[in-house]
Amino acid sequence: MNVSATPSRDEVKQPERPKLRDIMGPGLITGASDDDPSGIATYSQAGAQFGYGLGWTLLFTYPLMCAIQLVSAHIGRVTGRGLAGNMRRHYPVSLLYLLVGLLVGANTINIGADLGAMAAALRLLVDGPMLLYIAGFTTVTVLLEVFVRYSRYVSVLRWLSLSLFAYVATVVVVGVPWLTVARNLVLPPISLSGNYLTVVVAVFGTTISPYLFFWQAGEEVEDEQEDPKAKPLIEAPQQAPRQMARMQLDTIVGMGFSNIIALFIMLTTAATLNAHGVTDIQTSSQAAEALRPIAGRFAFTIFALGIIGTGLLALPVLAGSAAYAVGETLHWRVGLAQRPGRARAFYGTIAAATCVGAVLNFTPLDPIKALFWSAVINGVAAVPIMIMIMLMASRRRVMGQFTLKPWLKSLGWLATAAMAAAAIGMFATWGS
Repeated sequence: MNVSATPSRDEVKQPERPKLRDIMGPGLITGASDDDPSGIATYSQAGAQFGYGLGWTLLFTYPLMCAIQLVSAHIGRVTGRGLAGNMRRHYPVSLLYLLVGLLVGANTINIGADLGAMAAALRLLVDGPMLLYIAGFTTVTVLLEVFVRYSRYVSVLRWLSLSLFAYVATVVVVGVPWLTVARNLVLPPISLSGNYLTVVVAVFGTTISPYLFFWQAGEEVEDEQEDPKAKPLIEAPQQAPRQMARMQLDTIVGMGFSNIIALFIMLTTAATLNAHGVTDIQTSSQAAEALRPIAGRFAFTIFALGIIGTGLLALPVLAGSAAYAVGETLHWRVGLAQRPGRARAFYGTIAAATCVGAVLNFTPLDPIKALFWSAVINGVAAVPIMIMIMLMASRRRVMGQFTLKPWLKSLGWLATAAMAAAAIGMFATWGS
């Protein structure tokens, strides 16, 4: 009697097409965290000051953002190490220390600005002391990131990404002239004035930020380590077809989600604030407050709640990316899947960055100027970091057979050139 052999689980060919749940990966969380309260302030300023005239920047940056984030994801998943861990192996340590120091400084300032914006938004809804609100958001963020198991915490972050739909709701409530929007997307009224170029540079810097690179690469490593069957692709190339397809879909969807929401924020403030002559918006809470008399209580409330939700999503990404970078640079045990007792320095960095950011709100440092300097630091750090990322991802000794395909390499270098131009533009428009 012949018994047909049943193939073992290892012999079953892994499906190459990603499943629907694969669009809920590191790319989605990374993209959603990009629309943090500081980013909301930038997009609100763009809409209030220039109406529908700057929506084109989000169309332009979308493929560039996808490219550099996908390259970062590839490095993490292929090598099994984050960006800083790979940089330490292939570049001078002194250069890495400098760039990681800049990253941590910018992230800490950004954390402080986001905490202040969240507290201000909450105070618009429920009157109370800023100190209590900032302390509350700081405590909740640190406790969740340190003590909640990684798989559960990532699920929390995924659900928090839904808070961005608040800005879809505000667009529906206020109403926008879609034909005008479409015309400005295709034929934008580009200006060479100092104010216009300054806001364009700000949008570029907000959309493509170094902390996003480190976070997405780190989360790819985390996901691989959480799955007992998964290995770095350089060690298990048979897993590559599905994983490469998954990362591509996840990143395209995540960055698309991010840019669509950013566009909706611009549209909301363009249709309300700009249309009523309110053009000077410096913070996200100012934008929410300005909406109340123009768009009504509902739009104001939804906009303010969105600031709080996006802040809760962005804070762990900002603190976590700083901890990944510092930990890998200094050879610490890193990872949100690690128990706190086994990665004290890593989790200590998360707590320190968040708490220092909170304290910044109670110093003489002007939050608007702080954000400006954060943008300057990011502008200085982004280009060399992107150059290092692109060079690593193009070398066989780093990536093995998984070096970048020509189309991705071209887009990645274009993104790097665009950020270099934005950095030059930032300094050229300084003080204008």
